[in-house]
Amino acid sequence: MTKKSSQGLDALRFSRRTGLAALIASAVAVVGLTVATPSFAADKTIKVGIISGEDEDVWRVVTTEAAKKGLKIETVVFNDYTQPNEALERGEVDANAFQHQPYLDNQIKQHSYHIVRVGYTGVWPIGLYTKKYKTVAELPKGAVIGVPNDPSNEGRALRVLQNEGVIKLKDGTGILATIADIVENPKNVEIKELDAGIVGRSIDDLDAAVVNTDWALKSGLSPKDRIAQEPIDGNPYRNFIAVKQGNENEAWVKTLVSAYQNDTVKAEFEKVYKGTGLSAY
Repeated sequence: MTKKSSQGLDALRFSRRTGLAALIASAVAVVGLTVATPSFAADKTIKVGIISGEDEDVWRVVTTEAAKKGLKIETVVFNDYTQPNEALERGEVDANAFQHQPYLDNQIKQHSYHIVRVGYTGVWPIGLYTKKYKTVAELPKGAVIGVPNDPSNEGRALRVLQNEGVIKLKDGTGILATIADIVENPKNVEIKELDAGIVGRSIDDLDAAVVNTDWALKSGLSPKDRIAQEPIDGNPYRNFIAVKQGNENEAWVKTLVSAYQNDTVKAEFEKVYKGTGLSAY
């Protein structure tokens, strides 16, 4: 082989080595870029079940915050509490945000749902409302008082009445108390069990009603109509975002929670709920 041929072969080998090195460097760059990309599919839209009303305004802001993080959210709006968990269990939505732990625990007990909490949102202290009286003491004998009829919220409502001395529940009664657990009723009040979405709207036909704050707002009730409220400290009724069991560690779930738990959403929450609901994270 001539010296000139040897030099040409060396040049070819160098060129190949250089090209291979460039290819490897390019691949490393691509891998590095891939690592920085969210693990959820860029074209996947996460469906979140919420209750109609004020929360729609809050979730519009959450959706915007999520988009900044590369997550697309579509809210699916429901009109009552019985639907979002069933939709989540069936896979019709990817997450929901409307309930507290006692409610979910009861739903799991009744329906064997596979649903878990992943991030807190807000708390709405339940209250006793009336259009006819200024104080609890003014409630007359035989007063008709409406309460939500779902187990977790009925127990919650009865505890408000117990705290105000209207009734007494038997010792050891848990958070799922019912009217069957009332052992003292000095004013002989009538407890009327109604759907959570209806009890506030029935206020004109009742002497008073224990109403969830979000439903109170939807029913046109305001803090001036409230004559009693449950304590906020140690409140077990914080609402949260929930997902199907097995999804709780997915990347999109962490992004969804962070899209809610931030100062921008908190400001919108306070604006929408006017202090009747409190951020709970």
